[in-house]
Amino acid sequence: MTGGAGFLGSHLCARLLAEGYRVVCADNLRTGSLENVARLADDPNFEYLDHDVTLPIEIRGELDEIYHLASPASPTDFERIPIPILKAGALGTYNALGLAKARNARLLLASSSEVYGDPLVHPQHEDYRGNVDQVGIRGVYDEAKRYAEAITMAYHRHHKVDTRIARIFNTFGPSMRPDDGRLVPSFACRALAGEPLLVHGDGSQTRSIQYVDDLTDGFLRLMESAETRPVNLGNPAEMTVLQIAEMVLELSGSKAGISHGPLPPGDPKRRCPDITRAREALGWEPRISPREGLEKTLAWFAKHPNRRERPVSGR
Repeated sequence: MTGGAGFLGSHLCARLLAEGYRVVCADNLRTGSLENVARLADDPNFEYLDHDVTLPIEIRGELDEIYHLASPASPTDFERIPIPILKAGALGTYNALGLAKARNARLLLASSSEVYGDPLVHPQHEDYRGNVDQVGIRGVYDEAKRYAEAITMAYHRHHKVDTRIARIFNTFGPSMRPDDGRLVPSFACRALAGEPLLVHGDGSQTRSIQYVDDLTDGFLRLMESAETRPVNLGNPAEMTVLQIAEMVLELSGSKAGISHGPLPPGDPKRRCPDITRAREALGWEPRISPREGLEKTLAWFAKHPNRRERPVSGR
């Protein structure tokens, strides 16, 4: 698994180990953390590999499946490390596909709802081609994922590599970075610190948030399926940013309230997946409500105060 020490990767590593897999977790820790996989270190079926995915990958022993998750994905990273984001999407995906081809392994690409940009179609279905500003701040991530999908399908068609593409919508849960820049970690950290929750604009822009356990279940179902087309994995229960902020305040018991700031450049106004394909091809849909997921996430951040030292504004 590339990016295995990141937020999503660490949860998926744990799930695969619980399912009886032998897992090789490859990460260069640019945005991941060994703390995320510390609980897995004593498992004899777990191996950590310090590796930059933009360099060729070599794995010992049998190799059946590759989960390619490596990529900085936080909004705060788009301006901070734009070139590594593009390299992870281009060179990283190229190297992961080369390994899959050489070892006859199935590869699942972790793509993103960001391929839709600021969508003009709502909800977003997999055949929608998007509305992306390729020269904007967010373009480095959007285009990295769009390119990653293109090269994945090229390897699938030309080299007959067995591939899967997951388009991930906003996902949250324990182990997120406090400086991630997305809604839930920002709101959770600020609420627990007794600080006002910063909402950009009037908060009417929408998001669909899913708990990480639902996503890992979707990953496994997609990998085991025969579906080679892109598949949206997200929660179709659309909420406004203001509604999410108010729910976090309620669940945390915070009385700090909400403050407002300007909208960031390119901030999507509406984001909600059409998951018809996931329901029909995978028998999948989210089972954990936003409220239940937020309760679990707030409890985790409350128990890990050292992991919530740098909250930033959420997007």
